[in-house]
Amino acid sequence: MDIGKRITYFRTQKNYSVNKLATDAGISQSFLRDVELGNKNITVEYLSYICEALGITLADFFTDNTSDFLSSNPIYAKIYQLTDKQQEMLLAFLNSIV
Repeated sequence: MDIGKRITYFRTQKNYSVNKLATDAGISQSFLRDVELGNKNITVEYLSYICEALGITLADFFTDNTSDFLSSNPIYAKIYQLTDKQQEMLLAFLNSIV
């Protein structure tokens, strides 16, 4: 599994720039870019910071079918791209109609 490509996949699914993800994860932009490009390795600790910033667990990160599931279901893919606040608003809306 290419860790850098997985980070890039999840980052782009959330429509995050490298700078946004790096800032949210508390790491440098250049380090994140190097990891995504495969030029540097990442520790589990730093990967957990990235996952937290992305709103996923380490298990989600390493589950191969996560990306297949999101890309095959456009509704879930769009929901995954929403901010936490937008997801809360969507949930409130759905609760109001069900």
